[in-house]
Amino acid sequence: MSQQNIEFCIDKAKVNFEQLQELFNLSAFWAQNRTIKDLETVISNSNPVLTVWDGGKLIGFARANSDGIYRATIWDVVIHQDYQGRGLGAELIKIMLSHPLLAKVERIYLMTTYQQKFYQRMGFVENQTTTMVRHKISD
Repeated sequence: MSQQNIEFCIDKAKVNFEQLQELFNLSAFWAQNRTIKDLETVISNSNPVLTVWDGGKLIGFARANSDGIYRATIWDVVIHQDYQGRGLGAELIKIMLSHPLLAKVERIYLMTTYQQKFYQRMGFVENQTTTMVRHKISD
Protein backbone atom coordinates (compact mmCIF):
# COMPACT_ATOMS: atom_id res chain seq x y z
CA MET A 1 0.00 0.00 0.00
CA SER A 2 1.54 3.24 -1.15
CA GLN A 3 0.87 6.52 0.61
CA GLN A 4 0.71 8.48 -2.65
CA ASN A 5 -3.07 8.08 -2.96
CA ILE A 6 -3.77 9.08 0.65
CA GLU A 7 -5.83 12.26 0.97
CA PHE A 8 -7.16 14.09 4.01
CA CYS A 9 -10.50 15.85 3.56
CA ILE A 10 -12.07 18.44 5.87
CA ASP A 11 -15.35 18.65 3.90
CA LYS A 12 -17.95 16.80 5.95
CA ALA A 13 -20.34 16.86 2.99
CA LYS A 14 -18.08 14.25 1.39
CA VAL A 15 -18.48 11.69 4.19
CA ASN A 16 -19.66 8.36 2.83
CA PHE A 17 -21.89 7.05 5.61
CA GLU A 18 -21.88 3.43 4.46
CA GLN A 19 -18.08 3.39 4.38
CA LEU A 20 -17.93 5.18 7.74
CA GLN A 21 -20.21 2.57 9.27
CA GLU A 22 -18.03 -0.19 7.80
CA LEU A 23 -14.84 1.50 9.09
CA PHE A 24 -16.28 1.70 12.61
CA ASN A 25 -17.49 -1.90 12.53
CA LEU A 26 -14.11 -3.14 11.35
CA SER A 27 -11.65 -0.98 13.28
CA ALA A 28 -13.40 0.55 16.31
CA PHE A 29 -14.80 -1.78 18.97
CA TRP A 30 -16.33 1.23 20.74
CA ALA A 31 -18.38 2.23 17.70
CA GLN A 32 -19.85 -1.10 16.63
CA ASN A 33 -23.27 -1.13 15.01
CA ARG A 34 -23.82 2.61 14.72
CA THR A 35 -26.72 3.24 12.37
CA ILE A 36 -26.47 5.34 9.21
CA LYS A 37 -29.18 7.63 10.60
CA ASP A 38 -27.22 8.18 13.82
CA LEU A 39 -23.99 8.76 11.89
CA GLU A 40 -25.74 11.40 9.77
CA THR A 41 -26.85 13.18 12.96
CA VAL A 42 -23.38 12.91 14.50
CA ILE A 43 -21.71 14.40 11.42
CA SER A 44 -24.22 17.22 11.06
CA ASN A 45 -23.61 18.24 14.69
CA SER A 46 -19.80 18.03 14.58
CA ASN A 47 -17.29 20.53 13.28
CA PRO A 48 -14.62 19.95 12.15
CA VAL A 49 -14.99 16.51 10.60
CA LEU A 50 -11.91 15.00 8.98
CA THR A 51 -11.76 11.94 6.74
CA VAL A 52 -8.81 10.05 5.28
CA TRP A 53 -9.07 8.39 1.87
CA ASP A 54 -7.02 5.94 -0.14
CA GLY A 55 -8.46 6.64 -3.56
CA GLY A 56 -12.19 6.04 -3.09
CA LYS A 57 -11.81 4.03 0.12
CA LEU A 58 -12.47 5.67 3.50
CA ILE A 59 -9.59 4.62 5.78
CA GLY A 60 -9.66 7.20 8.58
CA PHE A 61 -11.94 9.52 10.48
CA ALA A 62 -12.07 12.00 13.35
CA ARG A 63 -14.54 14.63 14.46
CA ALA A 64 -14.66 17.40 17.04
CA ASN A 65 -16.87 19.95 18.71
CA SER A 66 -15.50 23.34 19.69
CA ASP A 67 -16.48 26.78 20.89
CA GLY A 68 -13.37 28.08 19.07
CA ILE A 69 -11.86 29.73 22.15
CA TYR A 70 -12.08 27.87 25.45
CA ARG A 71 -13.01 24.22 24.97
CA ALA A 72 -13.04 21.54 22.31
CA THR A 73 -13.37 17.78 22.30
CA ILE A 74 -12.03 15.37 19.71
CA TRP A 75 -14.09 12.21 19.19
CA ASP A 76 -14.13 8.99 17.19
CA VAL A 77 -10.54 8.91 15.94
CA VAL A 78 -10.07 5.78 13.86
CA ILE A 79 -7.68 4.50 11.20
CA HIS A 80 -8.52 1.33 9.26
CA GLN A 81 -6.62 -1.57 10.81
CA ASP A 82 -4.77 -2.29 7.54
CA TYR A 83 -3.36 1.27 7.53
CA GLN A 84 -2.30 1.58 11.17
CA GLY A 85 1.36 2.10 12.01
CA ARG A 86 2.02 4.37 9.02
CA GLY A 87 1.70 7.75 10.73
CA LEU A 88 -1.81 8.44 9.42
CA GLY A 89 -3.34 8.73 12.90
CA ALA A 90 -0.70 11.25 13.96
CA GLU A 91 -1.26 13.25 10.76
CA LEU A 92 -5.03 13.11 11.31
CA ILE A 93 -4.62 14.61 14.80
CA LYS A 94 -2.10 17.20 13.55
CA ILE A 95 -4.54 18.39 10.88
CA MET A 96 -7.43 18.38 13.37
CA LEU A 97 -5.45 20.48 15.87
CA SER A 98 -4.52 23.01 13.18
CA HIS A 99 -8.15 23.57 12.14
CA PRO A 100 -9.29 27.17 12.89
CA LEU A 101 -11.94 25.92 15.33
CA LEU A 102 -9.29 24.15 17.42
CA ALA A 103 -5.99 25.95 16.75
CA LYS A 104 -6.45 28.65 19.42
CA VAL A 105 -8.57 26.71 21.92
CA GLU A 106 -7.38 26.91 25.51
CA ARG A 107 -8.17 23.27 26.38
CA ILE A 108 -8.77 20.39 23.98
CA TYR A 109 -10.14 17.16 25.38
CA LEU A 110 -9.77 13.87 23.57
CA MET A 111 -11.88 10.79 24.21
CA THR A 112 -9.90 7.54 24.07
CA THR A 113 -10.11 4.15 25.68
CA TYR A 114 -6.71 2.48 25.30
CA GLN A 115 -4.52 4.75 23.18
CA GLN A 116 -3.21 7.17 25.82
CA LYS A 117 0.47 6.61 24.94
CA PHE A 118 -0.21 7.37 21.27
CA TYR A 119 -1.86 10.70 22.14
CA GLN A 120 0.76 11.60 24.77
CA ARG A 121 3.34 11.71 21.95
CA MET A 122 1.25 14.54 20.48
CA GLY A 123 1.13 16.60 23.65
CA PHE A 124 -2.02 15.27 25.33
CA VAL A 125 -1.81 14.45 29.04
CA GLU A 126 -4.04 12.34 31.22
CA ASN A 127 -6.69 14.41 32.95
CA GLN A 128 -7.95 13.31 36.36
CA THR A 129 -10.05 16.41 37.03
CA THR A 130 -12.92 15.83 34.60
CA THR A 131 -14.10 12.38 35.44
CA MET A 132 -17.84 12.80 35.41
CA VAL A 133 -20.19 11.35 32.84
CA ARG A 134 -23.95 11.12 32.59
CA HIS A 135 -25.39 8.11 30.80
CA LYS A 136 -28.67 8.19 28.92
CA ILE A 137 -31.52 7.00 31.07
CA SER A 138 -33.60 4.37 29.30
CA ASP A 139 -37.28 5.02 28.79
